[in-house]
Amino acid sequence: MFISLLAATFAALVLPHAAEAACSEDRLEMRGDFGIVRFRVVIADTPQLRARGLMHVPEMPRMSGMLFVYERPQSVSFWMENTLIPLDMIFADETGLVRRIHENAVPLDRTSIPGGDGIQYVLEINGGMAATLGLSEGDQMRHPAIVQDIAAWPCVVE
Repeated sequence: MFISLLAATFAALVLPHAAEAACSEDRLEMRGDFGIVRFRVVIADTPQLRARGLMHVPEMPRMSGMLFVYERPQSVSFWMENTLIPLDMIFADETGLVRRIHENAVPLDRTSIPGGDGIQYVLEINGGMAATLGLSEGDQMRHPAIVQDIAAWPCVVE
């Protein structure tokens, strides 16, 4: 397993124009004025996975998160019931453009956190990480779950 991962990493680094290497299910990239950052992500793309989210998770590694993927753009809101760690929530539209960031959601709080209308992707990361990295509205996400034909930052060689 480790050898396979090492070989894949090496191929991604040395193969020219390895467009698909830049996008994988377990990695989300963001770009903005700060540059580019990468997060290891778990995907929540079914009603059951989205409902559970990061509930009962006692800690999350740095530069990791959960990407919530909806079938279509819609109005979304979250809450922190049964969520044990503070989270930043990054709400993006169907193109992967960040529309809103809610920082440091309070663990175990039942208050609704609205993401707005027209949201299709939500990235949850450790609380305070968005400010630390300089993430802001207007930044772009890149991930294969984002429909590539309309993605602000597609998984292709630019």
